[in-house]
Formats: sequence, C-alpha cells, structure tokens
Amino acid sequence: MITAIALVAAGLVLLVVGGELLVRGAVGLAEKAGVSPLVIGLAIVGFGTSMPELVTSVDAAMAGSPAIAWGNVLGSNIANSLLILGAAALVAPLAITSKNRWRDPGVALGASVTLLLLAVSGTGSVLIGAALVAGLFGYIAWCYREERLAEPAIVHNAPYNRAQALEMADTWLHPAVVGWTKPVLFTLVGLAVLVGGGRLLVSGAIDLARLAGLTETLIGLTIVAIGTSLPELVTSVIAARKGESGVAFGNVVGSNIYNILGIGGATMLLSPGAIPSNLLPLDISLVLLTAVAILALALFRGVPRLYAIALLFTYCAYFSYLISNAGYEGEYHDVSP
Repeated sequence: MITAIALVAAGLVLLVVGGELLVRGAVGLAEKAGVSPLVIGLAIVGFGTSMPELVTSVDAAMAGSPAIAWGNVLGSNIANSLLILGAAALVAPLAITSKNRWRDPGVALGASVTLLLLAVSGTGSVLIGAALVAGLFGYIAWCYREERLAEPAIVHNAPYNRAQALEMADTWLHPAVVGWTKPVLFTLVGLAVLVGGGRLLVSGAIDLARLAGLTETLIGLTIVAIGTSLPELVTSVIAARKGESGVAFGNVVGSNIYNILGIGGATMLLSPGAIPSNLLPLDISLVLLTAVAILALALFRGVPRLYAIALLFTYCAYFSYLISNAGYEGEYHDVSP
C-alpha cells in the first residue's frame, strides 16, 4: 500500500515538473523558429498545459485501464468547474462583462452533451475519437482566426486566456534564448519526465485500487483528477488575485474543452471502446450540469463569493459521496473489464 501511494505521489510530482519543462522548451523552440506569439499562446501553451492529463489518460488507456483514463477526464472537468473556479472566485469575485461571454462556455456545454450522448448510447470507436480530436483542432483554428482578426476592444477567447493565466503564474516562461540547445534539452527532458511520471501514476493508481479494494474509476475521479488539475488551480487563483477575472474564468473553460475533445478523443483513439458505463448516471451528469452552471454564470456576468462557496460546497459533497460510497471490492462502481 505504501509503495502504491509513493508511486502516485512521485508520478504527480513528475507530471507537474515535466509539464513545466516541456512548455518552456516548446515555447523556446517556437520563438527561435519565428512562430507568432498568438500561435504559441493558443496551440503550444494550450496543449502543453494539458499534457499531465493527456499523458495520464493515454498511459491508462494503453495499460488497459480505461476507467482511470475516463475518470481522469471527467474528474478533471468536475474539479475545474467546482473546486478551481470556486477557489478562484473565493479569492476574488469574478466579473464577466464581455459581450460574447456565452461563446466558450457554449462550446464546453456542447462538448459535454456529446460526451453524455456517447456514454448513454454506449458508442465508442477510433473514428469517434478522431472526430473529437479534430473538433479540438477546429476550435483552436477558429480561435486563432478570431484573435488574429479581432479589434483591440474584442474580448479574448478561452484558449488565449488560458495562455495568459500561465504567463501570470510563470514569469520565466519567455527567457532570453541564445541558441537551440537549451529549448531542445528542456523539451526532450520534459517529455521524458512526463512519460515517466504518467507511468508511475497509472501504475500506482492501479495498485492502489487493487490493494485498497477500491475501483479504478474512483481513483481516476479523485486522486488522479485532482493531482493533474493542480496547475490549473494555481494559474486560476493567481489570475483572480491579480484582478484578471476573464483570464481566470477562461482558463477553467478552456481546460474543460481541451479535456473532453482532446484528452477524451485521444483516450478513445487508443482505447476505442465505449465510455465506461459505471460513470453514469452521476459523474457524466455532473459534468453536464456544471457546464450548464458555468454558462449561466457567464450570462449572469460573474461568480460572486456566495456562488463560489456554493461551488466549493458542491464539490466537497460530491467528493464525500464518492468516498463514503466507495466501499470495498468495487461497491461504488464495477471496474470495467
């Protein structure tokens, strides 16, 4: 048991460190190659900050544990919408005043509805996984065109705000780069550390589920999801403290979109079975309900502290329910074969 816990802890640390090294290296390479700052922000930083979730879900899928992979996807979205958004708004109430504030939450809601329909119908294939990933690339391309053509007064979209959140949290993201050696080294080491961390985390999570008599789904929804979402927690809270409400809010919404379309799509590509039915009705329904709540908060122009407390309370209640109903030998959810 102690060994399994140690593997999980070490895996989470390596994922955070590896993700930071990879992003710094990739940004350095892009800047040396003359890539525009807009592409760096929307694509490279956006994908880089999602690498801990992506590597973990891909490793879990390849290890024959889709319950951990999908638990991570759904658990990360639930943690983003309730825990991280609630924590950021508790630090500083979020005011959302943009004219098109419904746009990105609407995309996140559409992705959540798609996920629910796939789960209810029991449908899953390589083609669907490819379609989800293609949907993410299409969304990023749309965001790029919107940002490139936007007037200065136009409010930025969620992927742009996501990059800005990381900029605020990591003041060393754009160091002066003289040659290619340092960014290449950062990129390669970051990838290696990420892969190693993902394997340690998945291996430890599988062992922990088996030794504790818990399900892989539960481990994915809680320990793995919260651990891989820690970077979003830090960046959103820092943005809120600096008075950047739109950045903090967009960081959460953008992460939710990347999780469902990118990480969920990659998981289905590598493990083309249906989404585990044991994630219904509670977990997937909560993903959908939180997506509706985020859209409503955007339309009502913000997240005051009272709502922040409600979000945090809801997450605590959900987490407590998972733990109290976990039982042993898979009483909460049956582990998918």
